[in-house]
Amino acid sequence: MERYIAIDNVCAWPNLTVLPDGTLAVAIYNQPIHGQWQGDVEVWASTDDGRLWEKRGVAAVGEPPGNRMDVSAGCAANGDLIVISSGSSPALEPGIYDPDFDFRGKFLDARVCRSADGGRTWARADTVPVPGEGDAWCIPFGDIVEGPDGLVSPFYSGPADDSRNTAWILRSEDDGRTWGDGSIIAADDFNETAILQLGAGRWLAACRTHADAHMQLFASDDDGRSWQDRGPLSLPAQCPSHLTRLADGRILFTFAMRNLGLRAVAVRFSDDEGDSWSAPRVLLSYEGATDGGYPASSQREDGTIVTVFYSNKIPDHHRYHMGVARWRAD
Repeated sequence: MERYIAIDNVCAWPNLTVLPDGTLAVAIYNQPIHGQWQGDVEVWASTDDGRLWEKRGVAAVGEPPGNRMDVSAGCAANGDLIVISSGSSPALEPGIYDPDFDFRGKFLDARVCRSADGGRTWARADTVPVPGEGDAWCIPFGDIVEGPDGLVSPFYSGPADDSRNTAWILRSEDDGRTWGDGSIIAADDFNETAILQLGAGRWLAACRTHADAHMQLFASDDDGRSWQDRGPLSLPAQCPSHLTRLADGRILFTFAMRNLGLRAVAVRFSDDEGDSWSAPRVLLSYEGATDGGYPASSQREDGTIVTVFYSNKIPDHHRYHMGVARWRAD
């Protein structure tokens, strides 16, 4: 396995998208702190399968005194890169440290950002309406996926007091310009969600629970209109996650282990469309960190899997960074 410090001095929370020409693009939060500072969502790209990365542009500009940091991202049918971003306000000015500061005082509306040149320049469109009756906010998270009737993106929503979280998918019938037609995946205790289209109307969704932060699997056979609970995919404090299809047909579930004494990125595999899963396997450790995870994976043409994640330190590097692992599933 190869490991790289890909983007230094950023908290990142990377969202990984493969562009039509095969370029890997990540949308990241560009400050070296867990959301407390004013900052932007930047897009970085790699044209050598994850080894080297360069900044291409700013998808969502921060709005002082707030920031932009939470995203869902993916490609439109016409090849444009779409980043939907929310954030919070107020946020501290960069360089100011306050351990008692609550950076999620008010959630900003989710804004649709679109690039026709691989993330270099951006147009910013309408905000996404809050889907839940009585909810005060909705936050995008995960992959924007092309479904049979248009694009699909995961979101989660809740009331102003954040007393509950509900996981949704929203749909776009105009190639990502406007969003609506929401369906609830799981209500009351679920937020950051990874989705995967299996075909023939079937979908999988792995939802992070609000209470103990494990990943719960849900499935749909009617294009996401209704969902069935398939049970847990991880233990408590093991979240969030990502789902992708490998070239050999297996499904790869990549997730973070954030337990005391076990800080790692781990994987599981399914060869029966998510009905059963292999035992968890630790892919890489970031032991010693107090913050880290948010992995996402993509398989390249030669079979190599590129997994991105973030950490605030590893034994030989003591800053926040986006890390990359290149490995093979065999």
